[in-house]
Amino acid sequence: MPLESYRKKRNLDQTPEPVGRVHRTGRKRIFVVQKHAASHLHYDFRLEIGGVLVSWAVPKGPTLDPSSKRFATMTEDHPIEYAEFEGAIPEGHYGAGWVIVWDKGNFEPQGDLTTEEQLAKGELKFELEGKKLRGAFVLVHMGRHSVKPGEKSRWLLIKRKDQWADSQWKAEAPRVARSVLTGRTWRKLATAAEPERKPLENSLIRAAGLRRSRCSMLTAS
Repeated sequence: MPLESYRKKRNLDQTPEPVGRVHRTGRKRIFVVQKHAASHLHYDFRLEIGGVLVSWAVPKGPTLDPSSKRFATMTEDHPIEYAEFEGAIPEGHYGAGWVIVWDKGNFEPQGDLTTEEQLAKGELKFELEGKKLRGAFVLVHMGRHSVKPGEKSRWLLIKRKDQWADSQWKAEAPRVARSVLTGRTWRKLATAAEPERKPLENSLIRAAGLRRSRCSMLTAS
């Protein structure tokens, strides 16, 4: 079932991530890249296919440099609503850390085969029209067998040569490091956020306050 793996890995009553649903519409499809400061900093590259966001984790992030092939690991499908998610995944939960929407825009498949057929074959050609990523790309499966969406497998994300190619482009450059939704880096997002206290921590703080008040009263008497 679509999104089954996504939901099994998360306690969605305790994280701000969307439960989501499968969308089947004829509108223009989207892509999103989320910069994710979890146990390891990486970029989550997501394409809208079959009503969900088919997803890859890209350690070094996408690039506009055609000579730089980026390793990508396919992960579980995510709901379309996840394209708007930016913020904190609480400690102790799957993927705990900070997320920003690093890039977002439209995704257009290329070639004679359908997107699903290309994905199963292990060579997906497409064009992106985002704030940072633009032009033609290809995802190439590194295995020998056909691919099922959502299974963990190794791929290469490659920028194809066109007018948008840039051999000097860097994902960590200051001009491209920020969220396209809020203009913040993940570090600024983390710094600005007020950490939430756990109920136990709150009760201990209240108890400590009461003890201090009682001591003050005894001292005064």
